[in-house]
Amino acid sequence: MAETKKRRAMVKIKPKKYAVGDIVKVSFMVEHPMDTGMAKDKETGKVKPAHYIEDITFSFDGEPFTKMKVWESISAKPFFAVHYKVEKKGKITVDYKDNLGEEGSKSKKVKPKEA
Repeated sequence: MAETKKRRAMVKIKPKKYAVGDIVKVSFMVEHPMDTGMAKDKETGKVKPAHYIEDITFSFDGEPFTKMKVWESISAKPFFAVHYKVEKKGKITVDYKDNLGEEGSKSKKVKPKEA
């Protein structure tokens, strides 16, 4: 398995204020090169090896609610968004794994306003 590199990532929930029963937009972005394996390195002239995210899982308190299979054709620093119906307080976690075995995770607390 590849050594895990600490990449900058973020998870956002919009709107910022929401209640139980509301549907929110959960966005995830990670700084990843998403190399296709077809571009040349400008300094060496050699083809850069493919390095891209393959799998993304959105979970609420450990229970997956969306899984994505991703290919190398997605742009660098990819951005993904899904909708989620808020049912209670908890934590949304987004996990990703790339084709070289690198894994990462980012979480955001779900805090619906009180009725």
